[in-house]
Amino acid sequence: MAAPDAGLPPRPRRWPGFHRLLATPGFQSFVERVPLLRRIARRDGTALFDLVQGFVAAQVLSALVERGVLAALLDGPRGAEDLARAQGLRPDRMAVLLQAGAALKLLRRRRDGRYGLARRGAATLGVPGLAEMLRHHRLFYADMADPQALLSGDAPTRVSRHWSYLASDEPDPAEAAAYSRLMARTQALVAEDTLRLAPLDGVRALLDVGGGSGAFLAAAAARHPALRLMLLDLPPVLPAARARFERLGLGARTALHPGSFRDGPLPAGADAISLVRVLYDHDDATARRLIAKARAALPPGGRLVISEPMSGGDRPARAADVYFAFYTLAMRSGRVRSSAEIAAMCREAGFATVRAPRPLRPFVTSVVIATTVDV
Repeated sequence: MAAPDAGLPPRPRRWPGFHRLLATPGFQSFVERVPLLRRIARRDGTALFDLVQGFVAAQVLSALVERGVLAALLDGPRGAEDLARAQGLRPDRMAVLLQAGAALKLLRRRRDGRYGLARRGAATLGVPGLAEMLRHHRLFYADMADPQALLSGDAPTRVSRHWSYLASDEPDPAEAAAYSRLMARTQALVAEDTLRLAPLDGVRALLDVGGGSGAFLAAAAARHPALRLMLLDLPPVLPAARARFERLGLGARTALHPGSFRDGPLPAGADAISLVRVLYDHDDATARRLIAKARAALPPGGRLVISEPMSGGDRPARAADVYFAFYTLAMRSGRVRSSAEIAAMCREAGFATVRAPRPLRPFVTSVVIATTVDV
């Protein structure tokens, strides 16, 4: 077998101490005096400062959304004093917020001093569940305020206490409802990308495990009018799912299965099973057992669709390996896995064919599709 780099040009080598040299303040001053190196250094410096100010930028977005500033500009540009009066803020402080929004390309400052929506700001208003997610970030950011404690300790966090739902098969009904609402409101984009990457053509019945209030199943039903729907989740979650399906006229097509996927086998009768944002909530042992249960429940030719943010593995991915990796760390349960890791779990469980189509929007979701026979 040829070596992995056979036929390729040799990789460039760094001389000893190169990174130490880069880390020297005196060398940075030297670079600023060399035109070619200056451009590279300033580009790297700008990228580094973007990382440093990242939290502040996210909080500016939160303020614009929660104060309704972006929505208020849908009807056209407005000035700082006008918006401040409507919001009950001092005009000078509204001006700070608007100027920051323009710097982040969420707003556009006009020559007359008023502010209007930029393309990115308008698109922000179309993101389902964004306001809920930004409010939820108050918990996550509180945990991220001390990353050393998050990394080195195992003490409960604000996020883990919020999602204690995950550790219990008999959660508090109000807690379960809050979890399901947040998941449902952020599910539209996930469902859209999942169904494009893993179309359900030819599937007669789909079992969604841990499907919450049924947002993903409802999206699948809209695309496939003959599809029978099955949902497995904890009893406190199912009333919201039942209400959704009845409201959409899907009650006759739907079978609800109260219970935990930790207990006993999965319901039989589906030729496809979906795990949407489920595995990364749980440890490896639980994930392996669930995949094995899915394999046992599927008939010949059945398929398993796993959809969630996935690590880039040997090519680290910004969304999963930064945001979602630290979020699951704060949850104190589960972790992000690469598509290769998930594929290995599927093969270990006895799936014959596994593929991972290129994600459309990795910050939304990635997908692994496993089948019980070669296709």
